[in-house]
Amino acid sequence: MSSSSSSVSFQTPRKVVKKVLSLSQSEADGATVRRSIGRHEVPNLDPFLLLDEFSVSKSEMECSASSISCSVPFCLHHGAFTHQDFSGRKGTIRTGDVQWMTAGRGIVHSEMPASDGVQKGLQLWINLASKDKMIKPRYQELESKDISQAEKDGVKVRIIAGEAFGVRSPVYTRTPTMYMDFTMQPGSQLHQPIPKGWNAFVYIIKGEGVFGREAAASASAHHCLVLGTGDGLSVWNRSGARLRFMLAAGQPLNELVVQQGPFVMNSRAQIQKAMEDYYYGRNGFEKASQWSST
Repeated sequence: MSSSSSSVSFQTPRKVVKKVLSLSQSEADGATVRRSIGRHEVPNLDPFLLLDEFSVSKSEMECSASSISCSVPFCLHHGAFTHQDFSGRKGTIRTGDVQWMTAGRGIVHSEMPASDGVQKGLQLWINLASKDKMIKPRYQELESKDISQAEKDGVKVRIIAGEAFGVRSPVYTRTPTMYMDFTMQPGSQLHQPIPKGWNAFVYIIKGEGVFGREAAASASAHHCLVLGTGDGLSVWNRSGARLRFMLAAGQPLNELVVQQGPFVMNSRAQIQKAMEDYYYGRNGFEKASQWSST
């Protein structure tokens, strides 16, 4: 894959084919969530199942909040969260840190605010191929200072997964994925290659920009932009403020997705078995009934 460019455009740029505003909604555990992937306008974008921008304060969140994960969550936090799971693993994710969790056959875990004030973050769920769904859970964690970064001509990128400006992330993604945090200064432009055949989208965190083609209307914060086919993404920041957005692209699995709550499998029968394994403490869930977050 060729490196990103700040000036050379694509012969076939990826245009925006769907634009969705992510509205704020309250969750049962006290968090406020803006969901883009995983709502009725974009129920999924193979291999992506869900993208949430969330915020929560220590005083609002229920003390026993926990969830079961049977796919691949990713978190990029602003603030501090203490996480723990039923295998005994525990730690704290701070501002700008990344936790890439491959949940595999499933893991029961909790995440609680570890500092005062409002904590913010993004959570991306990426599907696993059927052959990988029952693998042992695995974590990859990077502190903010260890995340690969690059900067050129007014464009800065934190490379969570994949490659930009000739710099590659050390994060291994079992489902081939690129995931990047771009910040563009006023007047800058970006041309980021995306592998052919991969599905891709943009989520705007702050500011506004022109995406896909120069004549397109600008898009602002909290919009999710689904991209069409082509060589890569072109972006122009014509505003007087910084533009920050996340770019995600992944190789589609082209498999049936059957989901019930946090359980994601390929058939209704597999969903039923996964739920039975959880309730009866089998197949990796042996510690689930005795565990509670502290």
